[in-house]
Amino acid sequence: MLIVRKLAGAGITILVISALGFFIFRAMPGDPARMLIGGAKGVTPELLAQVRARWGLDAPLFPDQFIKYLSSILSGDFGYSFKFRGESVLSVVGPRILPTLLLVGVAQTFAIAAGLWLGARAGWKQGSLLDRLGSSLALAAYGMPTFWLGMVLLIVFSSWLGWFPVTGIANASSGSRAQWLEILHRSVLPVATLAIAQAGQYVLLMRAVVLEVSTEDFVTTARAKGIGSKAILQKHVVPNARLPVVTLISLNVGFIMAGAITVETVFSWPGLGLLTVEAMQARDYPVLQALFLIFAVSMVMANLVADILYAWLDPRVSK
Repeated sequence: MLIVRKLAGAGITILVISALGFFIFRAMPGDPARMLIGGAKGVTPELLAQVRARWGLDAPLFPDQFIKYLSSILSGDFGYSFKFRGESVLSVVGPRILPTLLLVGVAQTFAIAAGLWLGARAGWKQGSLLDRLGSSLALAAYGMPTFWLGMVLLIVFSSWLGWFPVTGIANASSGSRAQWLEILHRSVLPVATLAIAQAGQYVLLMRAVVLEVSTEDFVTTARAKGIGSKAILQKHVVPNARLPVVTLISLNVGFIMAGAITVETVFSWPGLGLLTVEAMQARDYPVLQALFLIFAVSMVMANLVADILYAWLDPRVSK
């Protein structure tokens, strides 16, 4: 029953967000018809009217365009891109998904592993050198703008040292070992930027939760029984910090899909974030609507997974 309720709520949320996205993008300044024509001179009102009619922009925004939009996305048809003429939205967005998943997935894996490990030990050894140093670095990473961190890494490791390429990602269509190594080489700085920015949150949260849990009676009892400090941390303290950690991970996984825009822009990473910037500059409504829907679905699904994990980790949540 809990899963059915959550699925119904997720579906309604996605529908509402999709409707909001339709109107928000059309409130942006600029005429998409002129963007479609490009920089041609001597454009007549008649030509603009023909372009609007060709792309359905002459119909009333509500209800005509809105109803057509809803019926199209429900059938899986997102239309054709304004910027990439002649290409469907799915063919434009599809190839950009894998680079973003690669960037987000690898960065989150490193951020979660390093952040939770450091946060747990910093909280368990409060006041130690590890705690002071780890907390300071975590605060700096948490408060540092992602785009600024990316540019600093580019200047140091690309411009000054020349260790890594400045932009782009290699093509691994043939799947050769050399191409995969090139992808790995070009991924280091973008992944490091995103991982460092996210790891600070995990360190601070895990440290705070461990500090709180370490004062509980069951921890005192475990110490009185002579259980080792490392065993208490791993078997008693960390398992009781799961719920807050699951919350942060689920929120980050959802937000980071859209939050990767700045990182992808700085490193010219050909993912959904960079495509979002390109589509906004071109007033490409169909592509923007598809991207907005992808980001919304990723956020809603991440929260849905978190709710299900809650019920599994703590059965009291589902009551």
